[in-house]
Amino acid sequence: MKTDVHFVKLSTDKSIEALTVKKLHSITKKYDWVIKADVFFKQDPSSDGKGKICDIRLSVPGPEIFASSDETSFEASLAETLGNIRKQLNKRKHQMSTH
Repeated sequence: MKTDVHFVKLSTDKSIEALTVKKLHSITKKYDWVIKADVFFKQDPSSDGKGKICDIRLSVPGPEIFASSDETSFEASLAETLGNIRKQLNKRKHQMSTH
């Protein structure tokens, strides 16, 4: 699987990028039909106290899977978004196996 990590209007943070690639790699071990992941880290200072945003878009067979979260740190935002991605992948896996 190809993984692209983007920092929108932020300097690149190698530790967060490495953590992201590691976590996505563990997901693709279970769901080997994931083709590509695009991850976007953004900062929104105008949001209500949180402002660290992580968006993940997965290219998979069928419609793309997308999740986003807004937390106080990029690590927490990544964890929350990955939890949502896992739920969607599990649901998609069950839909694919019934056909």
